[in-house]
Amino acid sequence: MKAPLLFALALAAVPAFGADAPPPPNRFAATIAPAERFETGPLLVERHGQRGRPLILVPGLAGGAWVWQDLVRELSGEYVMYVVTLPGFDGRAAIDNPLAASHAALLQLLAARKLDKPVLIGHGLGGTLALSLAAQGGDAIGGVVSIDGLPVFPGTEDTPPALRLQMSAAMKGRMTAVSPAAFAAQQQQYMRGIGVVDMARADELAKLAARSVPAAVGQFTADVLALDLRPSLPKIAAPVLLFAPYFEPDDAQDGVTAPAKTEYYKSLMAATPHVEVASIAPARHFAMFDQPRQLAEAIRRYLASL
Repeated sequence: MKAPLLFALALAAVPAFGADAPPPPNRFAATIAPAERFETGPLLVERHGQRGRPLILVPGLAGGAWVWQDLVRELSGEYVMYVVTLPGFDGRAAIDNPLAASHAALLQLLAARKLDKPVLIGHGLGGTLALSLAAQGGDAIGGVVSIDGLPVFPGTEDTPPALRLQMSAAMKGRMTAVSPAAFAAQQQQYMRGIGVVDMARADELAKLAARSVPAAVGQFTADVLALDLRPSLPKIAAPVLLFAPYFEPDDAQDGVTAPAKTEYYKSLMAATPHVEVASIAPARHFAMFDQPRQLAEAIRRYLASL
């Protein structure tokens, strides 16, 4: 099975957005005012809601709070939601060792706010971080929802560790040299080809993703390529819900059916004690934009079951 999710970031540039006229307001930019905004280490955290089980929402590569706006609207009346922005993303300054620092800061958030059995909800990279935190947190974590975020980069599960590290270093090197203009063009190409189904929506989301620091995206990507969480999956005590987006015009080209993709994701998560893999379709990687209602209803059912 192909692994297009992160490698698309290293694609050759395509024509970027027009630069002369001032852009109209972006309809997908964050518009919901949080009840509170604060920093925990390198993380920006926005809190929504006043009562209910705490939810921690972590976006994927080049994501920001704008990724979660529909889910915040759906759930903030029932849950306290902590929406995280990672270092180097959405206008945040980049730092060294961002994956390890983000992992530590998320644990710090749990401790500082005394969050009781929080549910971690992550997209892509954020889902991988959520699995890592759940493996370390034991009974302190109440649940994990991962939207297309896996314990190992798909397609590299049989790659020897030494080669995995070489791939990681090569990815970091490619992204470090990317100019902001080329990065914006890459994000447009990525969103059109892998991110979402609708092209007009893809272009608007790409403009938001382009607010991130290219080198930070490259470092996170390299860190994920080097990572294999499968040995730690048996330590996850909380129930895990993993969404496998499926878009037939894409996946059928590789001869992949929705059940086959679901089974593949299950195979990568096989060591997890309590896991459900659910197909979400028609949707690409950013399923929260392609299928916002389907996703919100499935998450609400999962939360009610805890």
